[in-house]
Amino acid sequence: MCGRYTLATPDLGRLRERFALRESLDVRPRFNVAPGDDVLAVIRRGEDGAEPEGAYLRWRLVPFWASAPGEVAAKTINARAETVAERPAYRDAFERRRCLIVADGFYEWSGGVPHWITRPGGEPFAFAGLWASWRPKGASREVEPLRSCAIVTTAAAGPVRALHDRMPVILDPSQEALWTDPATPPDELHALMREPAVAASLEYRPVSRNVNDARHDAPDCLDPPEQAALF
Repeated sequence: MCGRYTLATPDLGRLRERFALRESLDVRPRFNVAPGDDVLAVIRRGEDGAEPEGAYLRWRLVPFWASAPGEVAAKTINARAETVAERPAYRDAFERRRCLIVADGFYEWSGGVPHWITRPGGEPFAFAGLWASWRPKGASREVEPLRSCAIVTTAAAGPVRALHDRMPVILDPSQEALWTDPATPPDELHALMREPAVAASLEYRPVSRNVNDARHDAPDCLDPPEQAALF
């Protein structure tokens, strides 16, 4: 699963270049991204395979057909790779609105201790994501839609198995365009989700329990754990 993650890289210029994020998009380090937050993503609008662009999406997917945002959103933080093509909440997004969710690490708990899982050197990466655009029933196109997202998860692989049986799908840079391209065949998409290509290179370390508070978003989330937690 994925319930918290980070985008803590201090090199925002490199991050903008890596994901072609326009300068007008406000980007700042995040140390404890939680469900319900607006999260940095890369999407394609329309049906014509337009160029990808940076955007902020609410992390709890609200399908276009929902009668209200809270109807299903409490259960739509993560989408399981095994059922994403069939589940009503995700089916349309999987077919038409796949996105990249920009991160550089995620948290998992083992024995009550939070661990931060990253690529070597804290290299930024992209989770495979789904997004949706929702407006109240009967609202005109002039009403600003709620744009929201979910992170696709799969069976844990590599070092993550020591912490949990699930993990987010982390795409290799060479796979990112395939994931967002509306023309990519379903069998190729499913292949991308089976085992994250970068899983074997992931590493983790225990961190401070400060991350347990979803409202706490500060660098000390990544501090070493309190000594008391080691005994």
